[in-house]
Amino acid sequence: MRQTSRREFLRAAAGLSAFAAVVQSGDAAQTPPLRPTPSCPGSAPPTERQTEGPYFKPDSPLRASLLEPAIAGTKIVVAGMVLSTTCQPVARALIDVWHADDRGGYDNTGFRLRGHQFTDDQGRYRLETIVPGIYVGRTRHFHVKVQAPSRPVLTTQLYFPGEAVNARDPIFSRDLVMQVSDAGSGKAATFDFVLDLGRP
Repeated sequence: MRQTSRREFLRAAAGLSAFAAVVQSGDAAQTPPLRPTPSCPGSAPPTERQTEGPYFKPDSPLRASLLEPAIAGTKIVVAGMVLSTTCQPVARALIDVWHADDRGGYDNTGFRLRGHQFTDDQGRYRLETIVPGIYVGRTRHFHVKVQAPSRPVLTTQLYFPGEAVNARDPIFSRDLVMQVSDAGSGKAATFDFVLDLGRP
């Protein structure tokens, strides 16, 4: 059986995602009706692993919004699903996110712009935060850890399309680029993670 490329797989699996994130004047995103579940095109490789980097902190707070009063930056809603390589939603998967502020700095003393959540029964997640800044040596990105219950942790990063610095970032990967669009005064992004559940 031909192995489907990650891009083909995620195009077909996109119909599973219930969250087309829309930011309107800084308000929470609106959720459209569920689209029909697509037929899976076959198998696909898991989401690419990438380095954790030096700024990860354990024990981040449980929250789906990293926004705080008077926080600077462009608001963005990132949404999607956690799927198995056979296109099955992964319920109660951990998603831990941390990233730089709009000036490219990390909070290494507290938990600003850090948090974790769990996918719902249909494998869906939704995160409210800001667009991270660029700093020396790196393009714009989110750090993410994803873990299905009782399975190994996937550590990876998510990137923005069309950034001039992408070509100069040594670990940038096109396979980890989100779909990003304008939404009111902010941005909306989607990305579906694919986990290999074959090994405990």
